[in-house]
Amino acid sequence: MAMQIAPLTLDPADSSHVNAVAYRNLLRLVFDNLVTMDDQGRIQPALAVSWRSEPGNQRWQFQLRQGVKFQDGSPLTAEAVAASLRAANQSWTVLAGADAVVIQRDKADPDVAEQLALARNCIAKRGTGGIFVGTGPFRITNWQAGKSVTLAADEDYWGGRAFLDGVEIEFGRSARDQLIDLDLGKIQIAEVAPEQSHKLAEERHRIASSLPVELVALVFAKDAQSSDDQKIRDVLALCIDRAAIRSGVLQNTGDPTAAILPDWISGYAFVFPVERNLTRAQDERGEVQRAPAMTLGYDSDDTMMRVIAERIALNAREAGLTLQTAATTKADLRIMRVVAASTTPRITLTASALSLGMSAPTFGGTSINDVYIAESELLRSKRTIPLFQLSVSYAVSPTLQGWNMGPDGMWRLADVWLGGTR
Repeated sequence: MAMQIAPLTLDPADSSHVNAVAYRNLLRLVFDNLVTMDDQGRIQPALAVSWRSEPGNQRWQFQLRQGVKFQDGSPLTAEAVAASLRAANQSWTVLAGADAVVIQRDKADPDVAEQLALARNCIAKRGTGGIFVGTGPFRITNWQAGKSVTLAADEDYWGGRAFLDGVEIEFGRSARDQLIDLDLGKIQIAEVAPEQSHKLAEERHRIASSLPVELVALVFAKDAQSSDDQKIRDVLALCIDRAAIRSGVLQNTGDPTAAILPDWISGYAFVFPVERNLTRAQDERGEVQRAPAMTLGYDSDDTMMRVIAERIALNAREAGLTLQTAATTKADLRIMRVVAASTTPRITLTASALSLGMSAPTFGGTSINDVYIAESELLRSKRTIPLFQLSVSYAVSPTLQGWNMGPDGMWRLADVWLGGTR
């Protein structure tokens, strides 16, 4: 297979690819977590067989599975687990016991177990030559930073040997080149741009898509400085024609949204209105004496975000605003992509807010209503304008059998095998 990303390390604690679903999938071929999340968002045991928290949710203990080995043959110990978790969570106090690890937080944290299912909390240790070693279904046999990785099935994997003998992944390949290789039979899995998924399915490609997991949003560089600033941001939010962008640019894929969390995670995203109201936008624009021209930045390597930015600039002009698009990170506002960190609403809302340059939300409790209140507060700050929730999609060879992908886009390559086309 191939990927567009070109990672320079497979250190789970490295945050340079935190927003890439592909990177999370790559890590989970080599590494395991203490716990995992099933498709219903429930915690399941992995390297930890049980866990408990003391009253107050500040101190958590995780009992480790016995007999697990790293891929270099060394045993999985509490000390190794604690060292890995400390590297990924420098604010945590992680202690190693005889066959358990204890996590101490400085305040109540009811989501510790769910956080341990995140890819950054995969258990890893540095092996020979600086290559990281895990306890996952595949071990690294050849690593070329930024270029490729070759993996072989771990014969002694605690969860049972993978059906595949190995996986070869080439990095830095465009989605177009991947599709060509897929059609030529050179690879079995190709990444697909969201706007291409419907067209490819109509061409009888085998397409697999997640639920919406990637937020596309406008993000202002700083907080509104005056009531006029706030009104200008309201005007921009009202004039954006999400329906036209979805049909024209996204080719009828993606869910228009005015929420940070996707509806399948929160259950309430539909209450935030997404309909365009140009008349109201023009009326509110008339209430502002002066609206300065603003720059709208986008990633120079992301063609789709550039086209969406240009369409938004046209919408803004209809409402009396001037937006100048540019391939820059230094702009008055930017169009950004943020991948949902987890299926747990509190974790994803916090991670998304920080990725968007906002303050972490404050939750009054652990109910979904508390999450709704926290998200509403973030949106009232007018620092961001959510636009769409996109799925991640793959074109899969007919020779790949047993293919299964979670709602969050996670693969399960240890369970697939290669067969005939019949």
